[in-house]
Amino acid sequence: MNASAPLCLTMGSPEGIGAEITLKSWLARKHSDVPVFFSLDVPERLRKEAKQLGLPVPIEEIATLSQAGEVFERALPVLPLSAGKSGARAVLESIEGAVSFALKGEAAGLVTNPVNKANISQAGVEFYGHTGYIAELCKTAGKAVMMLSCEALRVVPASVHIPLREVSTFLSQEWLEYVGRTVDTHLRERIGISDPVVMFTGLNPHAGEEGVLGNEEIKIIKPAVESLRLDGVDARGPFAADSLFHVEARKTYDAVVCMYHDQALIPFKSLAFYEGVNVTLGLPIVRVSPDHGTAEGIKGKGIARPDSLLAALRTAVSLR
Repeated sequence: MNASAPLCLTMGSPEGIGAEITLKSWLARKHSDVPVFFSLDVPERLRKEAKQLGLPVPIEEIATLSQAGEVFERALPVLPLSAGKSGARAVLESIEGAVSFALKGEAAGLVTNPVNKANISQAGVEFYGHTGYIAELCKTAGKAVMMLSCEALRVVPASVHIPLREVSTFLSQEWLEYVGRTVDTHLRERIGISDPVVMFTGLNPHAGEEGVLGNEEIKIIKPAVESLRLDGVDARGPFAADSLFHVEARKTYDAVVCMYHDQALIPFKSLAFYEGVNVTLGLPIVRVSPDHGTAEGIKGKGIARPDSLLAALRTAVSLR
């Protein structure tokens, strides 16, 4: 990893607010301690967006990544995508190019603007989300772990974009052990926590009530926690999820592994709706993203907040 290299910011879905928050993040570069980044995008798209929104952002095309640092102070550096590509094809080229730059060390990491999964899938690409797609590009498919991070909380959904009815069959002791080890390694090596504490939630109400309300805690989660502890990971649980996220509870751990998407995202977004970031663990590169969607309903209105993207850029620098 080249710590002196710039960060690569992907374009995100054209129908969303990616362009607006990119422009606003560059404008905030001085007073918000924004690291050097370049956008892998269509320059004319960004110029048009800046003009429509009345944002005084000069766009300067670069030919090599080494130019980004020099350009960044006076203009938003943009490495142009292939001419003629638009829509889902351009979005995917932006992601693929960013991953390639990060793998080669030419970019210190990638920060991904939000995408519309359905629109990409309708273009004929099997796409369930950034995390899995980037893991495939990095040849670590099936090993990526999503962590949502803010100042107050870190949560890790053990299952992500799958129907709730499939969660209990998806979870396994082996997978939970892998997630726990990955989180522990990240906290130690990337965050610098010497003895991290990783909590595990239960799947069922009240963590199953000793099997009365479900037995996944007994058969899967508890054995995984015990195995992790034998391996030197300070894993604890399973605990009832409804009592793990209040102020006093949050002082007792460094991260929580939750069993499904909303179990993790609801408390997290309640605490950090605007500032939360998504960090992908288990990759050979740094990948961070804002923790929000494309927000198509407010595109073009000039009211999109760049807070989460700014936090993602700062987080990416801290992890490289």
